[in-house]
Parts: sequence; C-alpha cells; structure tokens
Amino acid sequence: MVTSLIDLLAKIVVSTIGFFGYGGIFMLMTLESCGLPLPSEVIMLFSGFLVADHRLTLWLVILIGTLGDLFGSCLAYWIGYRGGRPLIEKYGKYILISKHDLNLADSWFKKYGDLTVFFGRLLPIIRTYISFPAGISKMNFKRFAFYTFLGALPWTALFAWLGVKMGSNWEAIRIKLHSFDTAMALVLIILIGLYIWRHIKNSKK
Repeated sequence: MVTSLIDLLAKIVVSTIGFFGYGGIFMLMTLESCGLPLPSEVIMLFSGFLVADHRLTLWLVILIGTLGDLFGSCLAYWIGYRGGRPLIEKYGKYILISKHDLNLADSWFKKYGDLTVFFGRLLPIIRTYISFPAGISKMNFKRFAFYTFLGALPWTALFAWLGVKMGSNWEAIRIKLHSFDTAMALVLIILIGLYIWRHIKNSKK
C-alpha cells in the first residue's frame, strides 16, 4: 500500500516535470508548499536527474524550485493571515488542530517567528505546513518571505545536487528505497497515534 502510494506520487512528479520542464518544477513546489502531499524531495531529485541528462540547467532548477517553494508558502501564509484563528478554530478540529495548538503557535511566533520560518523550511513535513501559523500569527510578510527564501534555497539545492549525483541510477536507487517503506509506515502510524492522543488530551483541558 505504502509502496503503491509512493510510486503514484513519484509518477505524478516525474510525468509533470518531464512534460512541463521548469514550469512543472515551479507548479509542483508551489502545491507542496501549500500543504499538498507531494514530496519535494522527489521533485528536486528528479529535476537533478534531468540536469544530469542534460535536459535542464542546475542553477535554473534550484532557482525555480526555490521560487515555487516561496510562492506556495506565500499562498499558505495568506490563507492563514486572511482566515485567522476563527477559520482554524471552526474547521481545524476536523484535522485535529486544537485551540491549544493555536495558542502554542501564537506564542512560538511571538518569540521565535523569524527563526521558526527559516529552520522550519529545512525540516521534512514541518516545512510544508510552517507557513499557516506564520500567517495566523501576522508575522511581518517581508521578513516571512525573506526567511522562507533563505530556508528553501539550501533545501532545493541539496536535493537537486543529489539528483545530479544519482544520474542514471535513479530507478535503481528508487527501488532500493522501497525496503524502508514498512519502517516508514510504522513510524508514521506511531506519530499519528501520539498526535491524536495529544489532541484529545488538550481538548479535555
């Protein structure tokens, strides 16, 4: 099941970039930064593979990937900024976001807003959703965009560079990664369970 899902997402990414080129990279990175479950790692890795295949240019791949990341993050920021706490409090319960979570996010951004956005872009999963609480917390947009760009740049550069190094071994490496699927699924189930338990606990409070 997990392998099939990974294959599906990878095929969507590969097909989109293969067909649209740089435009596909921008579009996919934008969607990923808006919260859609598209793996930015695969997006940039395959982009790097196309660089190794002399179909794309590395510095353009990195720049466009970073700009797509920034654009998607700004859209997520805008959603959080415009919708604010009322929107999240109304619909957040359906995705297990409690008032405790919002209070924690507000407090965190008041103290460490700039650093949270920068380092959040360097962490898997967190990087996809960090823009929403930044918008809700009304973080200064110019600072948000600046630190988002700074955090996104090394992330996209790293995976694009790794994709170049992988080169023609892309398929072989992807197949080998499937051996980790079971462990990844188990860890994900445990984390979801802990998150649900924490949400129920905070809701009772």
